[in-house]
Amino acid sequence: MTDPQLVLTERVQQALAAAFGAEYSDADPLIRPSQFADYQANVAMSLSKRLRRAPREVAQEIADHLTDFPGTVEVSGPGFLNLTLSDDWVTAQANEVLADPRHGVAVPESPQIVVVDYSAPNAAKEMHVGHLRTTIVGDALVRVHEHLGNKVIRQNHLGDWGTPFGMLIEHLLDIGEKAAVAQLEAGEGNAYYQAARAKFDSDPEFNRRARTRVVTLQAEEPETMRLWHIFMNATVRYFNKVYSQLGVTLTDDDIAGESMYNHVLAQVCDELQERGIAVVSDGALCVFPPGYIGREGQPLPFMIRKSDGGYGYATTDMATIRYRVQDLKADRILYVIGATQAQHMSMLFDSARMAGWLPEHVHAEHIQIGSVLGSDGKMFKTRIGKSIKLAELLDEAETRAAQVIRDSEYGEAERGDIAHAVGMGAVKYADLSVSHDSEYVFDFDRMLALTGNTGPYLQYAQARIRSIFRRGGVDPAEATGPIVLGNPAERALALKLLGFGAIVAEVAENSTPHRLAAYLFDTASAFTTFFEECPVLKAEDEATRASRLALCALTLRVLETGLGLLGVPVPERM
Repeated sequence: MTDPQLVLTERVQQALAAAFGAEYSDADPLIRPSQFADYQANVAMSLSKRLRRAPREVAQEIADHLTDFPGTVEVSGPGFLNLTLSDDWVTAQANEVLADPRHGVAVPESPQIVVVDYSAPNAAKEMHVGHLRTTIVGDALVRVHEHLGNKVIRQNHLGDWGTPFGMLIEHLLDIGEKAAVAQLEAGEGNAYYQAARAKFDSDPEFNRRARTRVVTLQAEEPETMRLWHIFMNATVRYFNKVYSQLGVTLTDDDIAGESMYNHVLAQVCDELQERGIAVVSDGALCVFPPGYIGREGQPLPFMIRKSDGGYGYATTDMATIRYRVQDLKADRILYVIGATQAQHMSMLFDSARMAGWLPEHVHAEHIQIGSVLGSDGKMFKTRIGKSIKLAELLDEAETRAAQVIRDSEYGEAERGDIAHAVGMGAVKYADLSVSHDSEYVFDFDRMLALTGNTGPYLQYAQARIRSIFRRGGVDPAEATGPIVLGNPAERALALKLLGFGAIVAEVAENSTPHRLAAYLFDTASAFTTFFEECPVLKAEDEATRASRLALCALTLRVLETGLGLLGVPVPERM
């Protein structure tokens, strides 16, 4: 264990048990970084009432039992514990992490099967900026869990089935397969949909054909399925272009759309009804999970089958959760879906528990995604009020990134590669640096800045470290130290690097990629201070030079690995 906060938490909890009894061994020591020491423990303040003793007296009792503490302990103020780790301890731990190919990230003894439902665009529409966050956040969580050694199953739950596909297929026949494919592959799904909808609303014959086509689609009639596959294949090819540009890890093998569950929906409804979990209400089949009340004080229904016999999102979602537990054997299911779906997801989980399809040992979690806002604080749209295409947004990010690096002395091809990395990194980091359930304002000028908490700042930090090694003619893999800490800036950087493993574990446990982003920014900031205060290639002696190169190498590995877990590309030059 190398993370200072985890080490201090364990030591203080041991002292609590020794001082006050075993029942206090799991109390939170409330350890936080401090300007007066490395860390401060505030547990005495919270325990004083429970123990009926003065906080300072409680703090002194804890300090007296920290007999094997690797540093110094001081009681201050009304009852704070100031904890300062010894330089020898920090040095030893830094060298241990330097020699660890995983940089302090532990592999769990019992890996889990983690199913992650993310991205999930609607095949009847084009991808827009609203899909940005579910895709980016979901992909970061996937990367983190895989890095920890969990088995991750990606699930791209496409909206690829339902009544709109009757008119979409008929429109395909009207304009011709070739023209339809070209339009869909170009990402003109909205225009395609709107044209089909206009005919559906104005042309009775088209309306009749579309409704008939829905029937043949639901029956999976061969010719209708052939046309459906043409539509879907062209649409997925467009989605894949966006995924490729954005650098996410979804592939065709991860598609698990609504159509996948079409053949079991009737079975789901029958089973729920036979077991008395779902009942008919006003002609519709509904589950009534307890605790949900409508506007008029009546129980709120979770509608499994509509009064006309049709199925909805709730039907498919119940089938989905059953499949993920029973067939995929999930230990944990992460639904990376908009915050506006909070009640639906809560009712889904409770209904699935009532059915026995979501047992207690399986954790289903709604990773709520907040909205992307424009500078006016409203939903991010074009000036004429339309949703902004995700592909156009990403193209603009690359164009603007090229302007940021336009003075760089690189060839055209390399400049293009760097612009792509910086543009995508800026967009992804801006999203991931805020809590996933918060809204944020989309601002190219801020997210592309080379200073402040931005993707380009972190990319530049690791690129600058690489330049140190190029100028010194040293391979970072050969910078093995040993690390010897003398300057306070060296110590501060080393102390920060020790926390990498713990932060990765925390992100996986709590689904909080913004915590990793904050850690990487703090690490890059600590490196900047170190770089300004501690000459590396021109260090005063060879031992100091070797030590500082080793610190640079460890910082590079942590930044590179951490940014990779967020899905942020790391250009070698900037």
